Amino acid sequence: MTVEFTIHGEPASKANSRKIVHHPATKRPLVIKSKKARNYLKDFEKQCPVCNPLLEGELAVTMTIYYASRRPDLDESLILDAMQGKIYGNDRQVREKHVFHGLDKENPRTDIAVTHRESGD
Repeated sequence: MTVEFTIHGEPASKANSRKIVHHPATKRPLVIKSKKARNYLKDFEKQCPVCNPLLEGELAVTMTIYYASRRPDLDESLILDAMQGKIYGNDRQVREKHVFHGLDKENPRTDIAVTHRESGD
């Protein structure tokens, strides 16, 4: 079974999508996702299909991330995290990744295909 879908919008790089804030009561520093990352995750939530049941076993993911410019790093990690609980139970199930960088100023998006991994044993 292959699940294919498109998520519109430009993802934030997980490595560059954190910021430090201070807890209001304790004043201790906290690391949270950036506003861009939080907004992308909200949009992802609305657009992502839900597999019922979730895909099980080892999976292969192919995705092309179309950015609005050449500037962002190619980073699929936020997308893999966002698919947890919707496509599969945990992103540790992803044992094979094919990730490509695309450019589309007018329509940044991610085309995603998730399938069971061929057993190479």
